[in-house]
Amino acid sequence: MLESRRFVIIGFFALVGLIYLLRLFYLQVLDESYSIESSSNSIKRVIEIPFRGQIYDRTGKLIVYNTPVYDLLVTPYKARVDDTLRFCQVLGIERRDFDSLMNAASAYSRVKPSLFLRQLSKEDFASIQDIMVDYSGFEFAKSSLRTYTAPTLANTLGYVSEITRGQLEKQEEPYYRQSDYIGQSGIEKIYENELRGKRGTKFVMQNVSGVYKGPWKGGELDTMAVAGANLYSGIDLEVQQYADSLMVNKVGSVVAIEPKTGQIISMVSAPTYDPNILASRYFSKNYAALARNPYKPLFNRPVMASYRPGSTFKLIQALIGLQEGVITPESGFTHANCPVGCHNHPATGTVALGVMHSCNPYFYNVFRRIIYKNNIQNTFKASAVGLDAWHDAISKFGIGQRLGIDLPSEYKGNLPNKKYYDRFYGEYRWKFSNIYSLSIGEGELLITPLKMANVAAIIANKGYFYTPHVIHGIGDAKKVNPDFLVRHDTGVESHNFDPVIEGMIGAVEGGTARRSRVEGITIAGKTGTSQNKRGDDHSIFIAFAPVENPKIAIAVFVENAGAGGSAAAPIANLIIEKYLTRKITNKALEERMFKADLMSKVILPGQKKPISADSLKKKLISADSLKKKAVSKPVTPPEKQ
Repeated sequence: MLESRRFVIIGFFALVGLIYLLRLFYLQVLDESYSIESSSNSIKRVIEIPFRGQIYDRTGKLIVYNTPVYDLLVTPYKARVDDTLRFCQVLGIERRDFDSLMNAASAYSRVKPSLFLRQLSKEDFASIQDIMVDYSGFEFAKSSLRTYTAPTLANTLGYVSEITRGQLEKQEEPYYRQSDYIGQSGIEKIYENELRGKRGTKFVMQNVSGVYKGPWKGGELDTMAVAGANLYSGIDLEVQQYADSLMVNKVGSVVAIEPKTGQIISMVSAPTYDPNILASRYFSKNYAALARNPYKPLFNRPVMASYRPGSTFKLIQALIGLQEGVITPESGFTHANCPVGCHNHPATGTVALGVMHSCNPYFYNVFRRIIYKNNIQNTFKASAVGLDAWHDAISKFGIGQRLGIDLPSEYKGNLPNKKYYDRFYGEYRWKFSNIYSLSIGEGELLITPLKMANVAAIIANKGYFYTPHVIHGIGDAKKVNPDFLVRHDTGVESHNFDPVIEGMIGAVEGGTARRSRVEGITIAGKTGTSQNKRGDDHSIFIAFAPVENPKIAIAVFVENAGAGGSAAAPIANLIIEKYLTRKITNKALEERMFKADLMSKVILPGQKKPISADSLKKKLISADSLKKKAVSKPVTPPEKQ
């Protein structure tokens, strides 16, 4: 018995010793990382940052690509700068900048290299690389600069910038390091994981002075950096730039959607800025200047700004009324005992005529019938029940909720229900007479331009929509986000759209938008005038075309521009013609919109009246004065990176 225990104990210790010897063999012979760590004084691990994915428009044109640049790194404890003045002259920086950069590097680590100067062009690098040999502790690293083929889509594309300390601490996986770039807004933020690619690693030999001596083990342990996935958008770059030009000297939005897919064709937030100014070493200075601009060019109006929809909302009221059966296509109403005014137009004995002439009393009566479509005798309870039923029907059009577009900070707007008014008046202490302004798109309703463009797409499709999205393909396989393939139905039967579309055609051909009609294209549209407490009302227009086979749905909002037919409708119809035909026939209308300066009508927060022309010039930021690109010469965008 004792003998058998002795053999068990001896066997146990023999097994432990064998495992120990095998582990030593693995660490010293097989595991290369051990030899690398043990040779840390002569072998250096170099992280290679991949190119971010490029972004293309719907026709295959390149929108965003990468330009190779160089970053200058410093290791403080190695740094030797005897002649600081000459050093600053070589790099084109001030002495105070030198002190600030060195202090920041030392605060990060005295023994690890950190960023000293970012984004030197190839020309800059070539002119100073020989001189920098005289300054120990400094080294160059290859990097890249986001570059844009056109000064457009700034808010939609977004920007990349140095990762913040908070973002470093919150990252779920240890991917990013200090001074790395990361998508901070727009498409760059939403598709960061796809765009960033995969880092590579190289092991290089160097002597005690840090001089490169070649790859370690012939590079057999190196891993290649893999470029990020390219993104393919629904944006039409030519139409986008045309829409930008129409919105110069205006405040507002343009959103154009392909109805059958939900792809965004154009998205303008005005005023805008050249995205190149946030893609340079002067990012902090330029961003601060943009942030101070009183017209908020960094604010992405298509998805973040909220307005009362005005008369454009009447289209939804008509559709819900038809679906609920409270009206028919031939329903007409008198103006008697109606608290909302009429526009002195011909009689509106049908839904189509009500839409065509945008009759306020007509839609007051439609809304009243929708709210009181129940058998409840108590007026207060009937109003509450009716409003919630109306709310549920309207919400199926995407109103009062986030649509889920692939852009950050989408505002859901406001679609009031019973609980909303209970907070103000108390339960069952309000009725239809308190909420009738909703009938004509006023009151407590708040929508974004994106949602109204989506409403135009719903009507074009006669009852359904796909989630609006900028990117429709990811990578070489052009993988599609499955969420963007889901069809959303409104619950309104297709035949109920016919009288509404008839009225929209009438509005363009002979109604409120007749002055901007396009010869040869049948456009269905609806003007809107959004009430505004600060200055003139906002001009709104939504439309789709051609009616026979809709290819574009659009919403245009121009702040403080007055009636929908005065500014928004001409801009929308010009964009429609440009997209469908690639030309413009009404040159006089185009020229008038190019020259229209409506920005001076805008009353800014804290102001009691519009800013004078002289003050306006002082407050506005010139892109030319901000634009200091790291690339000193124009670069031809590559086909592949």
